Amino acid sequence: MNPAELHILNQKEPFQSLMLYIRSVVKRTLPIIEEKYNYGIPFYHFQKRPMMYLNVLKGTNFLDVAFVQGIKLQENFPELQDYKNRKNVRSIQVKTLEDFDEVQFIELLKAAAKLSLKSKSTWKN
Repeated sequence: MNPAELHILNQKEPFQSLMLYIRSVVKRTLPIIEEKYNYGIPFYHFQKRPMMYLNVLKGTNFLDVAFVQGIKLQENFPELQDYKNRKNVRSIQVKTLEDFDEVQFIELLKAAAKLSLKSKSTWKN
């Protein structure tokens, strides 16, 4: 079991179920994505570039599904939010599986992967 998977399995409900489900959608949509454990959370790298991560922020009641270059995706995906004035990262905040729009998320994943391939620097605008 890799550290990212162990991290997910150690989460309390409903976060564990949310993370497992979203992780399965990510891996099914982008089979070549690489799951890593960076900064103490599950990170997903596309073509060796960090693309997104899953995080449960302290004091919140949602799973933060964050896209490293989310600011560049926000115009086409208005569901992406800026949580606490992050410079580039934008995220969707999932409280329940009923709130999660899988079809829209798959389109967002594909757009993020395409953007990741085109970008020279992942973390900058």
